[in-house]
Amino acid sequence: MANFRGRCMCGAVTWTCSGQIIRNLVCHCTDCQRATSAPFTAFLGVSPEQLTWSGEVVHYESSPGTFRGFCPSCGTRLYFRSDRWPLEVHVHAATMTSPDEYQPSAQVMTRSRVKWLDQIGLIPTHEGFQQSPANHRSAETLGKGHTAIADLK
Repeated sequence: MANFRGRCMCGAVTWTCSGQIIRNLVCHCTDCQRATSAPFTAFLGVSPEQLTWSGEVVHYESSPGTFRGFCPSCGTRLYFRSDRWPLEVHVHAATMTSPDEYQPSAQVMTRSRVKWLDQIGLIPTHEGFQQSPANHRSAETLGKGHTAIADLK
């Protein structure tokens, strides 16, 4: 029996789970990559009856019968569910209050695994950002036709 808690980035949505974990997977499929803007997604597969949600969750149907839940306030991806696995909800492990408690048991859809992950151990590491942020430039200094990201908000 497992007990886990999680939340979105802003805290508007929280979840709790108690019960048996059906799956602990790292998924490398291109749909998960695009949906999470990450090279892979780690998730816990649990029974919907084991999950309790607090706050509003918005659902996006990414393909027929496949839904991705997210917080409408901050956009955090919270879960994946599909008619293909009707007795499971796949909660994103990164939303766990203590993600270090998560232990995947398998990697799936590895044919879509991004190749640079093979070299991840060779990429230099830093405790913080390796350089200071670039100076903010206004739209006027960027030139005609360019907009600063801050101006898009």
